[in-house]
Formats: sequence, C-alpha cells, structure tokens
Amino acid sequence: MAAVHELSAQQSASVLELASRATESDGVAPLSEQTLLDVRHGGGDHHLHHADGSLAGYAYTDGESAEVVVDPGFRRRGIGRALVSALLAGNERVKIWAHGDLPGAPRLAASLGLAPVRTLLQMRRPLGDELPVQRIHAGFSLRTFEPRDAETWLRLNHLAFSDHPEQGQWTMEDLRQRMDEPWFDPKGFFLACKGDRVVGFHWTKVHPDGLGEVYVVGVDPSAQGVGLGRTLTLAGLHHLKSLGLETVLLYVDGGNTSAVRLYESLGFTRHQTDVMYSRS
Repeated sequence: MAAVHELSAQQSASVLELASRATESDGVAPLSEQTLLDVRHGGGDHHLHHADGSLAGYAYTDGESAEVVVDPGFRRRGIGRALVSALLAGNERVKIWAHGDLPGAPRLAASLGLAPVRTLLQMRRPLGDELPVQRIHAGFSLRTFEPRDAETWLRLNHLAFSDHPEQGQWTMEDLRQRMDEPWFDPKGFFLACKGDRVVGFHWTKVHPDGLGEVYVVGVDPSAQGVGLGRTLTLAGLHHLKSLGLETVLLYVDGGNTSAVRLYESLGFTRHQTDVMYSRS
C-alpha cells in the first residue's frame, strides 16, 4: 500500500466523506483538525485502502504521528490492521492516535506490539452555569487579535509551547490556514498585554454544531504566576456564553496536571480520552 503525497480533489472529498460517516457512527471524530487541513490543502502522507470499488479505509501521517479510520461498513475485515501495518512499515516508531480509544483500538494496538504513550483529554463545561468573575492583575490589559499581530502571536506561541510536539511547531502557513477558515473570528481571540508587549492569549472557536471551544491558551513563561491563564480562559468563556452557546470543550494533555486542575476549578469535567500508541 503506497503512500500518496498529494490527494486529488476527488480523493480529498472521499476522505472527508469517510471521516464524516465514521464520526456519525462512532460519535467521535477520527481525524484531527490538522489532518483535515492537510487532506484539503496538501501535506503529510496519505494511505488509501479501497474495497468493492469504494474508499474503505484511510491513514494519515506527518512522519511522527498518525491517524487511521475505517468506514463503518467495512470493519472487521482486517483493513485497520493493514493500514496500521503500512504505517509501521514506513516508520516502526510512528505514534498512532486512537480518538476516543474505541474498544477495537487497544486490542489492535496490543496485537501489533503497540502500547499507550500519551493521552489527550477532552473536557467539557455547560455554559448555562454561572461563570466566575473575570479579573486581571494590575499592570496587564486585554484586547482582541488584529491581523498585524500574526508574527507576534506566532513567536509567543513558540515560546509558550516550546516543549509541545504539535502546537509549538506551528508555522505562519498553519496560522493563515486557520485564519482563512469559516469559523475564525478575531472577536473571540483574546490577547493579554503588559504595556505594548503581548504576553498571553486565548483563541476560542465555535464549531458548526454550536459547540464552543477553548481552542488554545498560552502565556509567555516570563509572565507566568500571576493568574493570566485563568484570566484569559475566563475571558473566552464569557465571550462564548455571550454568543448563546450551551457547552464549551477543550483538549489538554493528560500529563499536564496543573492545566487539568485549572480547568477543573473552572467547572470542566472529563468527557473523552484520546490515546496515542507506539512501539517506542
């Protein structure tokens, strides 16, 4: 099963339709936002598995991590195993996400000698409940994002997520792709400033189904310890509530105990767990 480096428009549409069918069947989206962007705009390697004249399975890898989805109508035929085996043949230490860690994922992983190496928690909070009052430390101010902030934000994102395997690697093209998405709204993209210097941010997102999201929160290491993370999170939550949304979600690494505690203190509870498997 050879990897395809660039999908045709028809192949891209078929992958998106397959992902949609799997989401409807499982209640969990099998492909991340970055993967979907690469399906549409190019990037990464793509494995397509066809059966009975249809796209029955798909795998994506950026060289380090990977995702796999099998059409609900073609499961239990060994397609998932074939796709994961193809990924491992290309890179035996590739890390493979199982979004929602559905029952078949740990069984397949164990049979191929893969073990959990990372967890990503999806947490949720109802917005109908009262939100804590938003306060900001003296000497700091909040404003919303403007296009002129793009390079400044990208540098701050690198600083705030220097040890993060995905977020810290964003390029200007990654930022621009998201700014071109229909959901992008600068009114929901908050910046914390100390004087003229941007030292923190909270970028919110509204999904097509009406779910709000704490998309990404980051603080300059030099400005940590004064409660900016909490202030920025609350700024975004109050904004999403003002839009009339009922529920907000966020993703956080299971090992980031300080962030998990912060979100729990703001009323978030665990909703779903994504698990990354690898031989490493």
